[in-house]
Amino acid sequence: MHLDAIDMRILSEIQEDASLTNAELAARVGLSASPCLARVRALDEAGIITRRVALLDPMLLGADVSVFIQVTLEKQTEALLDVFEAAMAGFPEVMECYLMTGDSDYLLRVVVRDTVALQHFIVDRLSKTRGVANIRSSFALKQVKYKTALPLEQLASPRARR
Repeated sequence: MHLDAIDMRILSEIQEDASLTNAELAARVGLSASPCLARVRALDEAGIITRRVALLDPMLLGADVSVFIQVTLEKQTEALLDVFEAAMAGFPEVMECYLMTGDSDYLLRVVVRDTVALQHFIVDRLSKTRGVANIRSSFALKQVKYKTALPLEQLASPRARR
């Protein structure tokens, strides 16, 4: 799908506030409601918009500990990778999971209420996941930057920036 400047403005606006009504979005991007809705539907159907969510404040909800965990598997076989990834998909504390290059096989971002909950997660669940050989964790002391919006201006093709 070719994205023009209006599509990029639509994406930018809904990344910042997915709760905008179609009329509000249309006004912000300079379209009438009907063509705006058609464009949003096309972006949905193309898979560019994957979902709309509400972002919550973890600290206000008691998730005081954010941890980055590096996991090394015994070996990188397709079967062990599948088992590990399925396990991570089932752990609600795991906010993000990446298959990595380098010293560890996976990098996880885990959010828990306290160190007791982290201990429970690591000892009782993560370490018991089949194939896990090594676990290294690092606590985030302070969140300096967090964003969910993609840098559309930097990702846009030269034609879409016009």
